[in-house]
Amino acid sequence: MARDPYLELGVSRSAGADDIRKAFRKLAKQFHPDANPGDKAAEERFKRVSGAFDILGDPDKRKKFDRGEIDAEGNEQNPFAGRGGFGGGGGAGAGGWSPRGGNFEQGVDLNDILGDVFGQRASGGPRGFGNFSSKGQDLRARLDIDLEDAIRGGKKRIAFSDGRTLDVSIPKGAQDGQILRLKGQGAPGRGGPGDAMIELKLRRHPIYHRDGDTLEMDVPVSVPDAVLGGKVEAPTPDGNVVLTVPKGSNSGQQLRLKGRGFIDAKGKRGDLVARLIVTLPDIAGPELETFAEEWRAKRPYTPKRK
Repeated sequence: MARDPYLELGVSRSAGADDIRKAFRKLAKQFHPDANPGDKAAEERFKRVSGAFDILGDPDKRKKFDRGEIDAEGNEQNPFAGRGGFGGGGGAGAGGWSPRGGNFEQGVDLNDILGDVFGQRASGGPRGFGNFSSKGQDLRARLDIDLEDAIRGGKKRIAFSDGRTLDVSIPKGAQDGQILRLKGQGAPGRGGPGDAMIELKLRRHPIYHRDGDTLEMDVPVSVPDAVLGGKVEAPTPDGNVVLTVPKGSNSGQQLRLKGRGFIDAKGKRGDLVARLIVTLPDIAGPELETFAEEWRAKRPYTPKRK
């Protein structure tokens, strides 16, 4: 036997239509099966709440219930069974969970009440709990981006399997594996389209090696610049810069460029570490060979193992 719908919704008998709708909205959101998967008690409560609103949300049914002409399930009362509002049989009458997909009497549409709560719309066909049809499925795709795009942000175009293309805004400080949710860009559905879930994937960079928010790179240096010191041009994600090579530099020596590295999720830039690589020309030439022979003869040395 169904409970008194006033008690089920927690409203007084003098409650107005707006109060009844507000009470139903609150309880429906709390006990909806989608919010309580596998919870049979919540499912049963949701059915009772919906049945109570089917009675009290319809002015005509509400008056009949108040006069004792129908019971809490919407069944007509036997005129000889009393006027208490609870004496009728328990058949599958007009009350309870509506088989019409939530479109109740007097134009009170469950869509109007729950559409903005669950992001769903009621459908016309039978589907379990209230015949709700959910939004369309979310679409998932991967978008490969360059390291510079992740640092500076920007736009990239992505193509979906259904033939659509979409310009995706890459946020500054985008992280490898980050998911971007694009509202309403998924598959269509009765309750509206789903979302597109875009996973960002950083491409391997030909120059920089990433270690957290620190970037590392090799910078070739000529023998004269390594011995005497000098200036060399080097790339950074923000454009080329001129590095000062200290006198007597060796391969493996590092120069640190503050704030020129990768950017973390909080927007803080790391450093760029330039590792010097002393490099000979492809063709040394007789002058360099003569210099090397004289140097080896006059100042022999064995490099230390590091």
